[in-house]
Amino acid sequence: MTQPSHALSQLDALEAEGIHIIREVVAQMERPALLFSGGKDSICLLHLAIKAFAPARLPMPVVHIDTGQNFPEVLEYRDRIVAEHGLNLIVGSVQDAIDAGRVKEEPNGSRNRIQTPVLLETIESNKFDACMGGARRDEEKARAKERVFSFRDDFGQWDPRNQRPELWNLYNGKVHSGESIRVFPLSNWTELDIWDYIRSREIEVPSIYYAHEREVFLRDGMWMAANEFAVPGDADETVVKKVRYRTVGDATLTAAVESDADTIDKIIEETAATRLTERGATRGDDRVSEAAMEDRKKEGYF
Repeated sequence: MTQPSHALSQLDALEAEGIHIIREVVAQMERPALLFSGGKDSICLLHLAIKAFAPARLPMPVVHIDTGQNFPEVLEYRDRIVAEHGLNLIVGSVQDAIDAGRVKEEPNGSRNRIQTPVLLETIESNKFDACMGGARRDEEKARAKERVFSFRDDFGQWDPRNQRPELWNLYNGKVHSGESIRVFPLSNWTELDIWDYIRSREIEVPSIYYAHEREVFLRDGMWMAANEFAVPGDADETVVKKVRYRTVGDATLTAAVESDADTIDKIIEETAATRLTERGATRGDDRVSEAAMEDRKKEGYF
């Protein structure tokens, strides 16, 4: 007699692993938080967290470090999801930190680097001992070095040589006062897994991820949206193109890609064919140097 198969699909296995990690965080840590920006990875992470504790409410706040230079479509989505699920949203405002003189704007107008001290300040002021984020190992080589439970010292800094072993999916969340753990439940996911999961679970994402017409201009070989945060120079020619965003960050640094993918099926087909990660293709902050991401992570960046 043939025995029924109980093998999990790829997505089911990733989902189960993510839910297990999230539950481990809540079981081990005293004051965990979940980073939620309204980007596709944090959307999937939030979906897993809500599923992990349903029908109870999410037993932790969600945190967004708001640089003040976000795409409006993403902020609208963030606020709507927070209201829909009755979440406790904590916003760390870079603009407030600038106004108070705690951080200083950089000459290039980007606030990407100065969001790190605001993140560390938010963690410290709320006494979070664990923060979960949607980073994946396939995004960037520095992120590929991170363990699922990534230890940070009492200055919020990361030492890639000081990583704890994670044998048999056992995670060590022990920290002393002031120390914390960054947790990455989606570490083993790929960009294609994210979109497959969004399709299979029928998860809504901001409209910015789908192909649409937008006024753009070329900067460093990337199509930047013309807006109040990314202003074309005198020599820059603006054109209207059909584009979409593979990743969402600051409008000053995040580029679009030319695309006709206006459905999830088309996005999956397009993603399966590409040979560049979304950060490598569209994030100006990762082009500063070969070690740009690793340098920021050592300073405390997520």
